[in-house]
Amino acid sequence: MTRKLLHKDILQNGLQVHLARATLLPIRPRALHTHDFYEMFWVQNGIVRHHLESGIETLTEGDIVFLQPGQSHALQGRGEHALIVSLCIHPTTIRALAKRHPSVQGHLFWAKGDPVRAFRDIRQLAALNQTAVQLERSLCDTLAAEAFLLPLCAELTAEAFDSELPAWLAQACTAAKDPAVFRNGSAGLVAITGKAHPHVSRMMRKHLGQTPSDYINSIRMRHAARALTTDSESISAIAADCGIPNMSHFHKLFRDTYEMTPLQYRQQLQRQVVQPQ
Repeated sequence: MTRKLLHKDILQNGLQVHLARATLLPIRPRALHTHDFYEMFWVQNGIVRHHLESGIETLTEGDIVFLQPGQSHALQGRGEHALIVSLCIHPTTIRALAKRHPSVQGHLFWAKGDPVRAFRDIRQLAALNQTAVQLERSLCDTLAAEAFLLPLCAELTAEAFDSELPAWLAQACTAAKDPAVFRNGSAGLVAITGKAHPHVSRMMRKHLGQTPSDYINSIRMRHAARALTTDSESISAIAADCGIPNMSHFHKLFRDTYEMTPLQYRQQLQRQVVQPQ
């Protein structure tokens, strides 16, 4: 019989996310379980057998899995020292992200079919663990949950381009995450494609549903959000570092993305997140 876990039993007192760490025993689970919340977990150490209705997959260090409510699964360690980090996330948080950021549809938590699997290399896994520590020490409310999820989902979604996306455009979109490119705005993105702006714009609208400016500005705002909580630079300096010296334009883009001013974002995150020792 499948056991169902409920978010009301885990996410109490206004919590939107709960992080847990678990060492898995090499014992085959008696049954699969399901839940009414969204879950993501990654393998921190060792080898893990992930039991699904469709079969068993083997996960290793750096593998990340995204699960939707109703998807049945169970975990089993393989050998010693199999350690995972798991997040239980309130459904309203994930639904709100999809509503504000339609480009995530079809990816990660929002994909159809079996749970989605992604991978982080050693450097990326270390960064993920650093943000997990910050999340643990926060209030675990909506803001903290989104501060953790948005950069990760944006990076993984950007990496998971449509198979029909032309290779030249996929390469340009990946390269656009370099500050040397996004500081030059949409012109920087178009320049590295070696193609005409109208053609790049048409292809991006067709395959990504975004203009070159939209795509670059989303990268800029993620860069700004990180800087606001990790650097002591002034907001004007951060805006300039993003390639947006016009402060009115910078504030508008940031508010459109995060529904608050850069100063409000910095103050709220700094109050909630204690830097790891």
